Amino acid sequence: MNQTLGLAHYWSQGDAVSHAAAYALLLMSISSWYFILSKAWSAWRIRKAAVALEGFWKAPTLPDAINVVRQQDTENIFIPLVTQSAEAANLHQQADTAASLNTATDPGELITRTLRQEINRVSSRLENGLTLLASVGSTAPFIGLFGTVWGIYHALIAVSAAGTIQIDKIAGPVGEALIMTALGLVVAIPAVLAYNAFTRVNRLTLAELDAFAHDLHAYLTTGARVGK
Repeated sequence: MNQTLGLAHYWSQGDAVSHAAAYALLLMSISSWYFILSKAWSAWRIRKAAVALEGFWKAPTLPDAINVVRQQDTENIFIPLVTQSAEAANLHQQADTAASLNTATDPGELITRTLRQEINRVSSRLENGLTLLASVGSTAPFIGLFGTVWGIYHALIAVSAAGTIQIDKIAGPVGEALIMTALGLVVAIPAVLAYNAFTRVNRLTLAELDAFAHDLHAYLTTGARVGK
């Protein structure tokens, strides 16, 4: 009889509710691993591109500096700050620029607003998928626990219908039902670990982005990098 117990036996004995819980865990696992792998690849390329920020300041001219960052910034994280802020700075230097609210704004304020918009765009992009990982990490254990409770409930009903209470008739079904709890933890643990790791990487990236934007603002408004 022990050879008939296991995940396959539990699945064959399960009803629509237990199958729905299992499918929900499977969907959560696939979704979370998709974001884990894709964001891990993206985070690695972002960290690689961050090295180019020092090369930006070592370039002889601004166009050369832009090319240095563009070659490394394959994720398009840092280069928009340079190009958009440089365009905002040139807006007031072009004599033939049409009148607009941007041209009426102080150059420093226009550059600040442009940098802030780009940082917000990057921040929103970096946070993409983190809500799903947090949701999976917090709800998957409860879905697994629900599947376990539901399985134990049906196991006890079957034992009660049999009219006899024997440990071998209870241990098997209950052990099978506990598989759902284990599956919930298997789905939740990678999502939680990945969420914490990506949050730390995003915090580091945004700190570097903010420092780079501060130096870039100083360079475009005064011609000198802060602290240099």
